[in-house]
Amino acid sequence: MSSTAEKRAAFHSLHESGCFVIPNPWDIGSARVLQGMGFKALASTSAGFAWSIGKADNHITLDEVCSHLTALCAAVDLPINADFENGFANEPEGVAVNVSRAAKTGVAGLSIEDSTGDQDKPLYDKTLAIERIRAARKAIDADRSGMLLVGRCEAFLWGMPDLKLTIDRLQAYAEAGADCLYAPGLKSKDDIAAAVKAVHPKPFNLLIGWPGLSVAEAADLGVRRISVGGALARAAWGGFLRAAKEIAEKGTFDGLGAGYPGGELNRMFSV
Repeated sequence: MSSTAEKRAAFHSLHESGCFVIPNPWDIGSARVLQGMGFKALASTSAGFAWSIGKADNHITLDEVCSHLTALCAAVDLPINADFENGFANEPEGVAVNVSRAAKTGVAGLSIEDSTGDQDKPLYDKTLAIERIRAARKAIDADRSGMLLVGRCEAFLWGMPDLKLTIDRLQAYAEAGADCLYAPGLKSKDDIAAAVKAVHPKPFNLLIGWPGLSVAEAADLGVRRISVGGALARAAWGGFLRAAKEIAEKGTFDGLGAGYPGGELNRMFSV
C-alpha cells in the first residue's frame, strides 16, 4: 500500500498533463471495483455517500464525512479527492480547521464549494468566498500535508448560468491558492473551452454526469480531469429501484435478471 505522501505526490503528477477520469465511488466496495478497473485516482461523492446512509445530499455531518474518507483511503491504493462540500463551515476560520482535520483522513485533495445551501442567496459573497479558499490554502500549507486544493464555483448548479460570473470567481480562487478549478454544470463546448482557457495554466475539472462529451472530446477542449459526481451512484440506485418497484407493484422479478453475477462479484472482492 502506498503511503499518504506517495498518493499525494502521484495525484499532483496526474494534474501536470493530459486528461484523466476520476470516478466517484460511494463506499468501499465501489472504490475497490474502480481501482480494479485501472483508474489512477478516485473522488468521493457527497451525494452518493449521503444516499448510502439514508440521508439527502448536503445533510451529512463533518464527523460522518471524515469517517467515510478515512475508510475509503484505507481501502484502496489510489489517491482520493474529497468532495468536502462547503468545508462544513461558513467563516474562513472554520473552513481552515476542518480542512486540517480532513488532511488527517489521508485524502490526496479536497474541494471547497462557494454555495451556501440557501436558495435565496445560493453563493457566498465573492470576498468571503475568496477568503474561504485562502483559508483552506493556508491550512494545507501550515500542515505541510501536500493536499491538492480544488476551488469550485457552483453558480450553474444553483440556477445561475452566468459564465462571466463563474470565470471571474474561478480566476479569483486560483489567485487565492486553488490548485485546480471546477465549475460543475458546464455542458456546452464553448463554455467549457472558455473556462479552461480562463484558468490556464491551472487544471480544470469537468463534471460529466449525463450522456454527452467523450473523454477524447473533453481532452481536446483542454480539460485536465473528469469526474462524474453522484452519477455512478444514481446509476446503481436506478437498477435497484427499477427491480424493487417491479416486485412491489407487479409481483414479478424480471428486473433481477439484469443483476451482475454473484460469483463474479465474489471473485472480484476476493482478490
